[in-house]
This record gives sequence, structure tokens and C-alpha cells, in this order.
Amino acid sequence: MNDGMVLAAAQERSAEPIRAGFGRGLAKAGEQDSKVVALCADLTESTQMHLFRDRHPDRFIQVGVAEQNLVTVASGLAHAGYIPFTSSYAAFSPGRNWEQIKTTACLNDRPVKVVGSHAGLNVGPDGATHQMLEDIALMRSLPNMVVIAPADSAEAEAATLAIAKDPRPAYLRLARDATGTVFAHYGEFVIGRAVQLREGVDVGIIATGTMTREALDAAEILMARGVDAGVLHVPTIKPLDDEAIVELAKTTGLIVTIEEAQRIGGLGSAVTELLSEHRPTPVLRLGVDDRFGESGPPRAVLEAFGLTAPSLVDPIVQFIERTNRTG
Repeated sequence: MNDGMVLAAAQERSAEPIRAGFGRGLAKAGEQDSKVVALCADLTESTQMHLFRDRHPDRFIQVGVAEQNLVTVASGLAHAGYIPFTSSYAAFSPGRNWEQIKTTACLNDRPVKVVGSHAGLNVGPDGATHQMLEDIALMRSLPNMVVIAPADSAEAEAATLAIAKDPRPAYLRLARDATGTVFAHYGEFVIGRAVQLREGVDVGIIATGTMTREALDAAEILMARGVDAGVLHVPTIKPLDDEAIVELAKTTGLIVTIEEAQRIGGLGSAVTELLSEHRPTPVLRLGVDDRFGESGPPRAVLEAFGLTAPSLVDPIVQFIERTNRTG
């Protein structure tokens, strides 16, 4: 962990939407650099971009419900020397404007920052149409694109400041519902660096975004069942921290990936691609298994998809037992 990073102790844990950290980070980025501009597709308060708008109204553009224009205008601003952040629900950006992101931002290698809020299952009652589960796969396939999924609001704030200073296009994945804190304090966010949150020798759990808190809690339950699990938080899905992932595979011999997204093409796919080339290792990929989301209270939906800490434990134990029998 970096020098300013401190894990939240049990008594310090709270819950806050990850998007709130983005809002604070963007407002700070605007204070640090006058070239930072913000564009929104009629969801300013929902995406927390209003914090930037209220402080820097002369650098805020309300595009309206026009997500394709959102990123093409941003690409033009980037070409003119600005650092544009765009925000909408992930179901619409990148869900509706992926082709424009590809051709205007990535193909031209412009520093457009695409902020996809309300990603994953945690939008709850809004249901399958708004539960963006394919965005990691979509965005990590784009050349030049950085893909980041913060674990909590503190990390989202730090990540926002980091991508504002980075010259590449970037995708920042944010959740809607309040997420349990992972970090009590956060220093500098380093793009491409994973964070070892827990040491362990029996299995290595690699998690991203909202699933990192669940992974840490699952590791505590596993320990009570005699399984010593290491937890590696991977906020940057692209570029991956190859060294940290390979080292965890060497230490544990077994890897489990967890993400609030489609298993196909997401974090789990990225990890298995890496390990197949550098350190062949059995991998269990936990996430949404080739299906659409469902409507309901956010926690109930996560439970239904097996993505809460208690529901993660049995699949991990069974994976260890199965692999040990066949290995």
C-alpha cells in the first residue's frame, strides 16, 4: 500500500456511494487545473458532477440526453487542449456511445475521461435495463483506454485526481448504492497498481470495485473455516498490475476473481489471460454468469447473484476442495 493509504478498521467502517468520491475529486481537479472541464448528459446531481458545476460553472456543459454528442464534444475539447470529464449512467455511456468513444477518443488518443455511474447490479429497483454489466468488457477491449473501478468513495476521489493528470483516455466505473468503506485514508492513486489488502497462502482472491469490501469480509469468514485467503484489490483493470497478480498466483497456487459485472470479458477474463501466458494457475471467476440483472433492493439483488460475502464463501471452499482433489 502507498504511504498515505490506511485500511478502515471494523469500528471505522461506514457506507457512502462511490460516486460521491468522484464528485469531490472532480471539484478538486478543477481547482488544481483550469483545463479541466465537465460535460454531463442530464444527470448532473445523480452522477455528483454538480459539485464541479457549482464551483466552476464557466467550465461546465450540459449536453442533455445526447450521449453520443457527450463524448464527441468532449473529444473536440480534448483536441483543443482541455481535459474533459463526461458523466452519465454507465448503461448509456459507454452503453449507448461506445462507437463514438472508440473513434473520437481512443482512435485519436485524446484524454477524454468517461465516467460511467450506476454501474453493476446495485442500481437495484431500476432493473436489467439500467444494470450495466458489460462495460468492463467493452472498455478494456479499446486500445489506449485505461479502465478503473474504485473500491470506495475515498479511492474514487483519488482516482479522479489521478486520471485528470494522465494523458490517456480513461473509464471510471462508479456504483450508485452506498458501499462499505475499505480505506480510512487514501494517499496518491497510482494507475496500474494493485493493492495487497490481506496476506494469505491457501487461495488468492482478486477483486475490483464494490466487490473488494465483500472479498475482505468473505476472507474473514473463510478464516473461521480454516482457509487462509489473501486479498488483492485491483482498481485498475487496464493496465493490470501483472507482477502483483503473478506473485499472488505463485504464493497461493489458486486464484478467485470477483466482480459486479459479467464474468465474460471482465476482470476474471483479464486475469486468466495474464496467468495463462505467465503463470498457469487454476482460476475461479465469480461475477454475473451470462445473464441480465433483476429488479429489487440492491442488497437483495447482490444476494440473488451470489455476490455478498456470505454467499461467496461456499463456491470458494468448493473450488479449493475440487482443485485439491484433482490436482
